[in-house]
Amino acid sequence: MRTNLLRSAVLTVVLLVICGVIYPLGGWALAQLAFHDQANGSLTNYGSTLVGQPWNDGKSINPNWFNGRPDADNPLALNGVAGSSGASNLGPRSKALVTDVRALITEWRAVGVQHPTADLVTTSGSGIDPDITLADALVQIPMVARARGISSTRLRALVDSEVHGAQFGFLGVSYINVLELNVALSKLSP
Repeated sequence: MRTNLLRSAVLTVVLLVICGVIYPLGGWALAQLAFHDQANGSLTNYGSTLVGQPWNDGKSINPNWFNGRPDADNPLALNGVAGSSGASNLGPRSKALVTDVRALITEWRAVGVQHPTADLVTTSGSGIDPDITLADALVQIPMVARARGISSTRLRALVDSEVHGAQFGFLGVSYINVLELNVALSKLSP
């Protein structure tokens, strides 16, 4: 009996060391070596590139910046509500969805975007999507150009330089990270 208890105790300690120390440290080390930026939250001086950031200064849409998709918690805040994430779960027949979309279309038109894309007036699955499509960025160029006094040609070149292709060339679609685009925009002078 004593032998069995000793074996059990030794096995428990060995497995604790393997599963509780070596395996987690190995995973952490591999993540640091192979995916350093992602493993540390992809942080910049302005926030994480993995989470949609607010660019609205208390308004629905700030025409001085490229804006991301609406936040599921408060669609008119455009990624402005911190602390939670999740889909709105509003179906195509939802009156709340229709009301939110109409309000967002009105907001976009008020700042000069006459034909906002579907992504700019509907929330993403997470509610805090950091990326937009090229089409989403292109419809915002005249608004940003007018607000900042930068030519549309320079803004188009900036947008084109920030396009990330599909992962491995075939997974998903090309996208633009709004935070990275706005950081690059902040370095442009009129």
